[in-house]
Amino acid sequence: MGDMTNSDFYSKNQRNEANHAGEFGCTLEDLRSLMELRGTEAVVKIKETYGDTESLCRHLKTSPTEGLPGTDADLDKRKLIFGKNFIPPKKPKTFLQLVWEALQDVTLIILEIAAIISLGLSFYHPPGEGGEDCAASSAGGEDEGEAEAGWIEGAAILLSVICVVLVTAFNDWSKEKQFRGLQSRIEQEQKFTVIRGGQVIQIPVAEIVVGDIAQIKYGDLLPADGIFIQGNDLKIDESSLTGESDQVRKSVDKDPMLLSGTHVMEGSGRMLVTAVGVNSQTGIIFTLLGAGGEEEEKKDKKGMKREDGHQLPVDSSHPSFHPPSTTDGAAGANATDNANASLVNAKQQDGAAAMEMQPLKSAEGGEGDDKDKRKANMHKKEKSVLQGKLTKLAVQIGKAGLVMSAITVIILVLYFCIDNFVVQDKQWLPECTPVYVQYFVKFFIIGVTVLVVAVPEGLPLAVTISLAYSVKKMMKDNNLVRHLDACETMGNATAICSDKTGTLTTNRMTVVQAYVADVHYKEIPGPDSIPAKTLELLVNAIALNSAYTTKILPPEKEGGLPRQVGNKTECGLLGFVLDLKQDYQPIRTQIPEEKLYKVYTFNSVRKSMSTVIKLPDGSFRMYSKGASEIVLKKCSKILNGAGELRIFRPRDRDEMVKKVIEPMACDGLRTICIAYRDFSNNPEPEWDNENDILTDLTCICVVGIEDPVRPEVPEAIRKCQRAGITVRMVTGDNINTARAIAIKCGIIHPGEDFLCIEGKEFNRRIRNEKGEIEQERIDKIWPKLRVLARSSPTDKHTLVKGIIDSTQVEQRQVVAVTGDGTNDGPALKKADVGFAMGIAGTDVAKEASDIILTDDNFSSIVKAVMWGRNVYDSISKFLQFQLTVNVVAVIVAFTGACITQDSPLKAVQMLWVNLIMDTFASLALATEPPTESLLLRKPYGRNKALISRTMMKNILGHAVYQLILIFTLLFVGEKIFKIDSGRNAPLHSPPSEHYTIIFNTFVMMQLFNEINARKIHGERNVFDGIFRNPIFCTIVLGTFGVQIVIVQFGGKPFSCSPLQLDQWMWCVFIGLGELVWGQVIATIPTSRLKFLKEAGGLTEKPEVPEEELNEDVEEIDHAERELRRGQILWFRGLNRIQTQIRVVKAFRSSLYEGLEKPESRTSIHNFMTHPEFRIEDSQPHIPLIDDTELEDPALKQNPSPPSSLNKNNSAIDSGINLTTDTSKSATSSSPGSPIHSLETSL
Repeated sequence: MGDMTNSDFYSKNQRNEANHAGEFGCTLEDLRSLMELRGTEAVVKIKETYGDTESLCRHLKTSPTEGLPGTDADLDKRKLIFGKNFIPPKKPKTFLQLVWEALQDVTLIILEIAAIISLGLSFYHPPGEGGEDCAASSAGGEDEGEAEAGWIEGAAILLSVICVVLVTAFNDWSKEKQFRGLQSRIEQEQKFTVIRGGQVIQIPVAEIVVGDIAQIKYGDLLPADGIFIQGNDLKIDESSLTGESDQVRKSVDKDPMLLSGTHVMEGSGRMLVTAVGVNSQTGIIFTLLGAGGEEEEKKDKKGMKREDGHQLPVDSSHPSFHPPSTTDGAAGANATDNANASLVNAKQQDGAAAMEMQPLKSAEGGEGDDKDKRKANMHKKEKSVLQGKLTKLAVQIGKAGLVMSAITVIILVLYFCIDNFVVQDKQWLPECTPVYVQYFVKFFIIGVTVLVVAVPEGLPLAVTISLAYSVKKMMKDNNLVRHLDACETMGNATAICSDKTGTLTTNRMTVVQAYVADVHYKEIPGPDSIPAKTLELLVNAIALNSAYTTKILPPEKEGGLPRQVGNKTECGLLGFVLDLKQDYQPIRTQIPEEKLYKVYTFNSVRKSMSTVIKLPDGSFRMYSKGASEIVLKKCSKILNGAGELRIFRPRDRDEMVKKVIEPMACDGLRTICIAYRDFSNNPEPEWDNENDILTDLTCICVVGIEDPVRPEVPEAIRKCQRAGITVRMVTGDNINTARAIAIKCGIIHPGEDFLCIEGKEFNRRIRNEKGEIEQERIDKIWPKLRVLARSSPTDKHTLVKGIIDSTQVEQRQVVAVTGDGTNDGPALKKADVGFAMGIAGTDVAKEASDIILTDDNFSSIVKAVMWGRNVYDSISKFLQFQLTVNVVAVIVAFTGACITQDSPLKAVQMLWVNLIMDTFASLALATEPPTESLLLRKPYGRNKALISRTMMKNILGHAVYQLILIFTLLFVGEKIFKIDSGRNAPLHSPPSEHYTIIFNTFVMMQLFNEINARKIHGERNVFDGIFRNPIFCTIVLGTFGVQIVIVQFGGKPFSCSPLQLDQWMWCVFIGLGELVWGQVIATIPTSRLKFLKEAGGLTEKPEVPEEELNEDVEEIDHAERELRRGQILWFRGLNRIQTQIRVVKAFRSSLYEGLEKPESRTSIHNFMTHPEFRIEDSQPHIPLIDDTELEDPALKQNPSPPSSLNKNNSAIDSGINLTTDTSKSATSSSPGSPIHSLETSL
């Protein structure tokens, strides 16, 4: 489908071009071919064709400073000629496709076959029909009308199958629709800054047109292709397109090409948009993929590796690269099948936890190909906690059902044969064969119904409904869920690592204290108390040395606070300028952004920002601002009370730290130092040599910026702690500031045993002598760690990984992380649940996250926990109800069939029970709203069984009650109600009142038990809060109404005969007994019942026995196990090295630069990007079979692993300094080494 729409799209554009080529100085084709070039080629081409970027702007009728005029006519014309910034979405699955998928269910197929055979036989009348010699029972009380009605049962089964299928398909369809709605909402929220008519405005990404001048800054995800026309220090991460993890430095004269889908890692500037939508580089790739992409692909087309000019998709690690229905792997996988047809051997894998496409390329196809398949399968099985538990449970139940149904059929057939051919000693007459076959078909159908009832088809439905419902409701609580199962994982969270700025605090910065001209002011000083010279320097330093996009605008409504736009810290400083009764705008107008000579933008390594300007006399002045302890170390002078320079020695600095900085920090203020330095113009300083430039500064002032704690945070943190979740604060701020804020928030309480340490100290404690990170060392720290200050992004990632990998506590920790900056990406991805800030967050952070907090508020995280726990509980409630139905129905059908040769509950009735009970009960129980009481218990953890012992008690207790009553009715019911017995009825006999009463009672008991199922922790009041859930009430009453209709008017198809009022009263009365019995069960203490077992837990023992592995839906096939475990470890090792090299390169901290030898890094990196080994790290990190289980045996089973393996393993974990020897040992593949075996296996 995709290919077609796209080719139309192009041909249409070509036609348009012919008409309009005259209007603009270049055609779509020119621009497309221009954007294919890179680096110097591109510069040359621009020079040859257009002269320079200025004249290219003129060709496109736009101005580099004013932008497009922005008139509708002009914009429409551009959209017509150059296309819209929109990649046409892939068609959603049609309803019929979904119906077809629902029909693939095995049980349904068995039922369909049974029904069709039954139908066929009912229309076949053998000549010996009714002959005395055939089975005696066939000649029962049949009259002609009844014999004709034999087809009804088959038809009714088919009808109910159709119902099940339609319900499933409709659910999938609405789920897909919801997901698309969600995606498009994420879409609309994505805005980008462009200049139109001289005004800087934000427009939705889809509105960007060719010729727009877009402002780009740190953290942006570029929405279209363009040419860099002005800016500073721009570094781009193009790994999404090229697979190279090095950041590419862009400059107007060397490499001005900016591509869509790449990330700005540093710097800022402007670009001229030259290609949008399907004509941008990423759009072209999508067209190649033949998918035409989904609408979400507007911004995250990922993946092409350039080899000899062939473009091959390599790594699409963007979450929304997945088919809309990302809820269940199967549907997801199908949706991308057609996209994959065009890939050579890109394996698609959709592990529900990470939902990432992960094409693995192997240079020699063939055998490597199926290794990859296996590798992919292995990932596919890694599910979220809940899914793992459910799969296991469903398999266990299904097996039991299969056994029961097989036994039922065998017993029925044997009984019939023995009774007829042995006891009554009949001959098998050829003319009777059809009659016998009809009997066997009837037995087969009974067997299938037992199986159908045993398998809880409602499970996937309940999970889906519950998750989808929660996600919808979480939107109202400001949680935008990007991955459905994140919401369930959140309920299991045991630790939250939160940012400080913006999450715990309001992110409205204001300067409240200042140290300027030798005086420490506790309030903002008046402008006259500061020497004029100092004041002028200060105002200039703040106005020029900050992003020009940062502004303070007048308040929106009267009496409100002024609006802060842009970087909040800079807003605080600009506010300080305004408080000093000065104005920053005239200074900026005088020196516009283009005239800034050089800018060193802020990044997590520098922790400072500097701007160089050229003074009128030709000399240079650099203004610098940054974290006070870092900038003060570089200061050698300071301005005194008279505004004159005086020497600033190290001991003055120590005194300043003690007297000024620490007191400010202890008040919870963030301290920022502002400084400057003058340079002469001959010789001109070497600007690229940063270390020589950023020294010898003169300190102007130190300010303390307050970022008040959000009023609702302390309460939210208290709730988390009560719910058994540890909150840790990870911040780039100074340790005293961090500690002060942590106390205000209630993260730490005075007198407790806790740790507050800085990043440097943290690194010192977790590394051994060689500088490698050791898990045991992290284990000593994290349980007590509450505040990690002055931390680099790598520290955050290390901490999260350390907590997740820790084996110290018996439950594996489930970690949630909040982040807003580009640098938080790795930590957000590594965490079990990543929260990105919706308002302050950069695109990169949102891209790596699972949930976006639309109001940036910590208390929304608590809501997410509540919803997550609610999902878990809803599913447990549903299971408790469902399994009671299953146990009873299976036993009734089984014993009834064996004793009376006919199940008291007919196939159609069973299906009705299954349909209503499953579908509607899952709706009713899955939509229970969460209550605060959910936050009063500890998290369940990964090993806790889905069905607790209390629930097991309820299930078995209610089953006993129901079975006793049903068997009483079955064997003595006819005497109690004085009606004809329905037992031993002949084939095709009319429905009896007796069996109708049994069916009706059964349904009534289920209805009232549904109310019991609302509580799973043994609470007594089952009606508590029932009216808060209107869906529940409606469903219970609705089911009751339909049941009346079925019994009174169902007739032959439902095998029902109408009942009298008194019989109805008895049925309802027996049903009500369920509620009383529920109270009796609640009285029995669970602890007394030692024999109860839990079910559906995830085992996390390192030794998983063979059978158990195979039982989990054949989790891992034997071939997989034959692949030596050592090699699995190596796959994982390589995997990890590569991610970490990526992380290291992106965030190489000055701390480690000395330790890292360049040649080692390149050698191991080349080894990794060598085509055979392109193994991307997109494993969902919630293994079903625990990580440890794959790692330890590998070391055990290779009795003498080469020493290089261990050495390298620690290097993998350290992820920072791969010193020469380990990487050499990794690359030299001596025949005995594991790498060699890996090469041969690939």
